[in-house]
Amino acid sequence: MKQREGRPGQKKTSGSSGESRRNDRTGRPPKPVARPAAARETVREAAVPVAVERPLMTRSGERPVERVPVILESLGAGDFHLIDSGNGEKLEQYGPYRIIRPEAQALWRPSLPAHVWEKVDAVFTGDTDEEGSGRWRFPKVALGETWPLNLLGVDFLGRFTSFRHVGVFPEQIVHWSWMKEQVEKAGRPLKVLNLFGYTGVASLVAAAAGAEVTHVDASKKAIGWARENQALGRMEKLPIRWICEDAMKFILREERRGSQYDIILTDPPKFGRGPNGEVWHLFEHLPLMLDVCREILSPKAVGLVLTAYSIRASFYSIHELMRETMRGAGGVVESGELVIREAGTDGKTPGRALSTSLFSRWVPK
Repeated sequence: MKQREGRPGQKKTSGSSGESRRNDRTGRPPKPVARPAAARETVREAAVPVAVERPLMTRSGERPVERVPVILESLGAGDFHLIDSGNGEKLEQYGPYRIIRPEAQALWRPSLPAHVWEKVDAVFTGDTDEEGSGRWRFPKVALGETWPLNLLGVDFLGRFTSFRHVGVFPEQIVHWSWMKEQVEKAGRPLKVLNLFGYTGVASLVAAAAGAEVTHVDASKKAIGWARENQALGRMEKLPIRWICEDAMKFILREERRGSQYDIILTDPPKFGRGPNGEVWHLFEHLPLMLDVCREILSPKAVGLVLTAYSIRASFYSIHELMRETMRGAGGVVESGELVIREAGTDGKTPGRALSTSLFSRWVPK
């Protein structure tokens, strides 16, 4: 699966990442080929949950109804769409800029001719190894570090970082659209918890729709970026708590306090290290994280959403975990993949679907 790219100011975990594209039709020289265990999880070493232990709850009752497989697809939204992909890269539109970034899952050849790929504003290149930062190349003219973007009516800053990402993970648009709809039709202010909230786009979408939001991320730079995004959209008065803390520590404390949330979004990394050297392994610690999330869901909860990147597993692994976690709660667990469909240069011409992550979502009915 695709890996979460690095966040600003964070260290990286071990492994390797170099992904690139070769246009076989034009005879362009080969570039280093990507290895699947790339950079999405590497970002998050300083912003991962600490492995704090407590016994898992003993659940009883029937498991929720299942809905599988579910493919949640986006053709893009606002200032983003996927133009084309192939040969280990993807060509994307972010506002006024066309950008090439590595994408290990793009195993096919590009659909569009080479001259389209060559007329881009930014290319992520250079050292993409896990132990070093990559670089951006600007074929036309040097660009500034940031530029304004808009998704689902929310303004935020794109940023060329050394970890190949630009400040938003657009495959999440489908979850954000779902959340926005739930908040708007609830008839009451929903409380939303956004774990590993990163640059805050989801939090701003939820708050703009009328939710009371708690945004948690252990990276001070990510929180700072999120606050910049809030200021850019003149959304300072929206009810958002920005919490710079380890996610697991935070939810365990919320559990002890008896706090409750109507929607929980959680987007944990595959592997990472906490600020004091604590090690997080998704397969080892995810059961406890979901278990605690179950405990802090409100009686009238609207949903618990999990996305998982960079794992060598079927979506059934997180699907069955979610069903066991929500045993006795009723409702439905729907699981599958998030995909982004190519939309061509005009943003309206559907092409191939690029898989981005696994997901599992519990909803009450």
